[in-house]
Amino acid sequence: MKTSIATVSLSGSLTEKLHACAAAGFDGVELFEPDLIANDHSPEEIRALSSRLGLSLDLYQPLRDIEGVDEELFTENLRRAAATFATAKRLGIDLVLVCSNVATATVDSDEVSADQLRRLGDLAARYDIKVAFEALAWGRYIDDYRRAWRVAALADHPNVGVCLDSFHVLSRGHDPSAIEDIPADKIFFLQLADAPALSMDVLSWSRHHRLFPGEGAFDLPGFLSHVLATGYQGPLSLEVFNDTFRQTDPDRTAVHALRSLLWLQDRTAALAPEGWRRDLATLTETKPPTGFDFVEIKAEDTSEVEVALQQLGFTPGGRHRTKPVSLWSAGDARVVLNEQQARDQIPHVAAVGLQVPDAVATSRRAAELMAPVAYRRTYASEQTLGAAVAPDGTEMYWVSDSAWVDEFENGLPAAATPVCGIDHVNLAQPWQTFDDAVLFFTSVFGLSADTPAEVPGPNGLVRSQSMRTADDAVRLLLNVAPHILGEASMPQHVAFSCSDVVGLARAARANGAQLLAVPDNYYDYLSGRFGLDDATVNTYRELNLLYDRDAGGDFVHFYTRTVGTVFFEFVQRRGRYDGYGADNAPVRLAAQRGAGVGTVRT
Repeated sequence: MKTSIATVSLSGSLTEKLHACAAAGFDGVELFEPDLIANDHSPEEIRALSSRLGLSLDLYQPLRDIEGVDEELFTENLRRAAATFATAKRLGIDLVLVCSNVATATVDSDEVSADQLRRLGDLAARYDIKVAFEALAWGRYIDDYRRAWRVAALADHPNVGVCLDSFHVLSRGHDPSAIEDIPADKIFFLQLADAPALSMDVLSWSRHHRLFPGEGAFDLPGFLSHVLATGYQGPLSLEVFNDTFRQTDPDRTAVHALRSLLWLQDRTAALAPEGWRRDLATLTETKPPTGFDFVEIKAEDTSEVEVALQQLGFTPGGRHRTKPVSLWSAGDARVVLNEQQARDQIPHVAAVGLQVPDAVATSRRAAELMAPVAYRRTYASEQTLGAAVAPDGTEMYWVSDSAWVDEFENGLPAAATPVCGIDHVNLAQPWQTFDDAVLFFTSVFGLSADTPAEVPGPNGLVRSQSMRTADDAVRLLLNVAPHILGEASMPQHVAFSCSDVVGLARAARANGAQLLAVPDNYYDYLSGRFGLDDATVNTYRELNLLYDRDAGGDFVHFYTRTVGTVFFEFVQRRGRYDGYGADNAPVRLAAQRGAGVGTVRT
């Protein structure tokens, strides 16, 4: 289906927005009036530019506070509307959005509103323009799409129909199934937005916190299914008011936005009868990852990480036969240390490898979703890995088998270890890529997002989002550091599962490993909160172990010191414990800050 996006969803000038939308691959845009009036190009020039870029101008908006008023004010409103229609005509746009009245309405009457929309339709017809009436979720009298349609039907004018906006429907908890009662030729336009589940006034929620499809809590595939069931053939258009997107690079945001529409069409097609599916974009079908294959740490000098891994019981698996890259393993966990093209770089998580059922299919899907390709020189004798760059710059790789391990030479035999594998990977996110990252991992790899959390730290709240496969074989944590003066270093970490975390901590300390020091106050609290016996608490205190419990089981873990921007965590899940020890995160953040990690640089 035709794709479109409201210019209000992007940052920059109107001309910059149009270029970004065209470059991303959108078919059209809905033009936000403030973008035009703040631009120094005439409507005719904007029309010509859009034509050269291959973009249709699908909608001009918004025309506000028109209906539900007394006759004196309505006369003035018709004058305003005429000016708007004249501008739309100059732009070559034949559809104008009319919002339900939020400010000046004084008459709560379907008949009065319908009569005024009928007369507005008469005026619009003189300009060969149609008006799409939209119920705003905070409309003074009309805040429900069903009432908006009832009023438009009463108006009974060929130039008057409705605009459906997923935010205005779903934010109020309205049942979208009644959309199917609206004739397709009376649904003049469709606007789509996702949003997080928040408890706040709906106007602020709408103006600051909308998201692209796939990033929030709304059932947009279900919503779109109801619209398409009517036979609607118009554009699928994104209207996303979001403070982050209006501050970030419009080219990047436009690609992000189109990716969300491709995901939404694919998800909706899975629900749809064959009659709709021919009009929806579909993606290559893939299955989620079955586990982690490796984590890569990159630096100009990785020797300090090598020492830490050896102290923690990892075995050197050899050196790559053509590259300055080494492999370390413990159980099923593999850590790659990469010194290639890493001048002046300190240790950091550079890449994550995933095991997938069909690497070729995953590569096709990533390409269809416009995921940037991660490039690395590969020789004929080496395994080619599927590769993409996540929004934060982390390179993601995927394989169906791990033949690449055979490219490492002169490794030692694997030693016995309580380490089992990689439990989860924590990737610190720049504030401007967080929502994009959620969509990336959802759409490309089929991970699901848990409810976001906020963790208190010494510099403010850390926003945290858990992403996982249904069977928990792959868990990713996306963390955003708080906004504070200067630039704080937000470390990343790799968590390894193990069968005996106490024994591992003892052995690591005996080998000289430096574990993150935990304050004594924590253990006094631990004893009181969980009722642990003194011997257990003393063991945890001695080894700097942390503890948590939920309804399914308990969790014991420890952290290493940070090297560069990377530290390791070792965890033991007992029973069916499902979390990450979130209540212990403030203790960890404070301890790291005391050790000089994540402090403010001015």
